[in-house]
Amino acid sequence: MSSAEDLVADIETLGERLAEAKASITQRFIGQERVVDLTLSALLCGGHALLIGLPGLGKTRLVETLSTVMGLNGNRVQFTPDLMPADILGSEVLETASDGSRAFKFIEGPIFCQLLMADEINRASPRTQSALLQAMQEKRVTIAGEERALEAPFHVLATQNPIEQEGTYPLPEAQLDRFLVQINVPYPTRDTERDILIATTGATETDAHIVFSTEELLAAQNLLRRMPVGESVVEMILDLVRAFRPEEPDASARVKDTVAWGPGPRAAQALMLTVRAKALLDGRLAPTPQDVLDMAEPVLSHRMALNFAARARGDSLANLIKDTASHLTGAEAAA
Repeated sequence: MSSAEDLVADIETLGERLAEAKASITQRFIGQERVVDLTLSALLCGGHALLIGLPGLGKTRLVETLSTVMGLNGNRVQFTPDLMPADILGSEVLETASDGSRAFKFIEGPIFCQLLMADEINRASPRTQSALLQAMQEKRVTIAGEERALEAPFHVLATQNPIEQEGTYPLPEAQLDRFLVQINVPYPTRDTERDILIATTGATETDAHIVFSTEELLAAQNLLRRMPVGESVVEMILDLVRAFRPEEPDASARVKDTVAWGPGPRAAQALMLTVRAKALLDGRLAPTPQDVLDMAEPVLSHRMALNFAARARGDSLANLIKDTASHLTGAEAAA
């Protein structure tokens, strides 16, 4: 077969494997297909995800299930106000040998894994949250002046309670930008909650099974970057990201009146990757402009902020993103 035919065959095979993985995950995380798709997209893109929702909605269960299904070595850190950076990264301790000699030995922290679950990340102080910055961006950490590489692949899946709850700290903008997507975990519907009750309160529960190995996930991440992206999708991504920058001369009056600061180039990179992942999960060979619209809110919402006047009016970033994206689509159709 030609290289193009090989690529098509590989994409189709990966799509089948992803369907199996998704089926295994949804047996334990019931009725939240959108959340599962977005979290899988983050792993396929080699990125990190921030899951936001109230306690008890299954965020921890989802991450633990993903760790099993995707064949990743995972650790969990429960973030608390007294957690220190060394509790995550590790530290050097002075050890005394049997002959009386002393030497420093490095004790690895929980960050040395492939899938780190940062549970309730916004309960820790900004100092501790910042300990993840280098790891999330560069896949390595610097401790006592020495750089230590993290095992590939490395992903952070963080859960966050709504900021209005007592004892929480907002994540700094630089750290938010390191998350590929922000995923809002809603309450289940009545029928979904009924299914959850039946599935989780019996004598036995369905167990997740391994679908991917570490090597297969790395190969899938490489294959995703080889997927073709049409020129119309690229232009849609650029139009959408640049539309939310109030400094741009072409920005709408609503954006200029509402947005304090807009998304940077990392947002466009994230869209370029996640639209491919969405196409894969939907069983398609290439992304479409509709995929850009579907991924706009999870990719952009944490990379921009409303100004004071917009917050006072009660404006919503979700509505702004939806309306601006619809306007761009309508303008393109008219053209």
